[in-house]
Order: sequence, then structure tokens, then C-alpha cells
Amino acid sequence: MKISLRAGEKIYVNGAVLRADRKVSLEFMNDVSFLLESHVIQADQTTTPLRQLYFAAQIMLINPSIKDEANRAFKRMLNALLATFENQHMLKELKLIDEMICNGRVFEALKAIRLLYTLEEQILRGADTSLTISSQTDQATTPEAIV
Repeated sequence: MKISLRAGEKIYVNGAVLRADRKVSLEFMNDVSFLLESHVIQADQTTTPLRQLYFAAQIMLINPSIKDEANRAFKRMLNALLATFENQHMLKELKLIDEMICNGRVFEALKAIRLLYTLEEQILRGADTSLTISSQTDQATTPEAIV
């Protein structure tokens, strides 16, 4: 897999944070867990339940030394969300995300969670979400506690 980075851009690889000082291309020759800076959220950005869930999942990728702890936090948060949300589309998507995580497809789960941010915002605002739902994917623990 080949990745291109801009000058100053960060990439998180197997727990290490790398920053490119100039435009560079990296080619991964074996299996590696990585996340581009643009897909990483900081603990202070976990302002909604889905962003907290995302944070726990991203920790699984960028900090392998605490992957099991992050996975347990993810499961607790997911169970809380499944018990809280009533929107059927949201529940369906959260179950698919859980399946992705269980199958080791964390990056795909992160993408699926990001796609649900708009629906979550509508639900939290109390908007009628029945008109805006479309398929987007095939508070138990605070984010700081898993860093």
C-alpha cells in the first residue's frame, strides 16, 4: 500500500506518530495499522456519543499497546448507545459497526461511524430523522480514560 503525505502531515503507524518534513510517499510492504492525521480526533473533540465511540475505535489502531482496553471501552460505549438510541437506522448501523470491529475491520468501522455524525446530530437536536435516513455503511467510558 502506498501513502502520500504533504509536508507537515502526520501519520499514526502501529502506535508511532510520524510527521513528514516534506512531501513524501510511503509504501507499506507488510500489514500495518495506520491512520492519517485527517482521520484522527483528539479527546477534546469527543463532544457527542458517536465521537466518543470513534475515539475508542481509533485508539485500537493508533495505540496497539492498549488495544484490548480500548476495545472493552468501545464495547461498553456501543452497548450504551444501543440501549439509548431508538432510531432504527442508527441501531442497524451500530450493529454493523460492531460486526466490523469484531472482524478486525477497525478502519472501515471508523469510516462508518463518521458517516453517522449527521444522523446523530439530527437525533440529538430532536429533528425528524425519518425523512433523511439512507444506508451509509455495508457514555460508558470517557475518552481520557482509555488514552
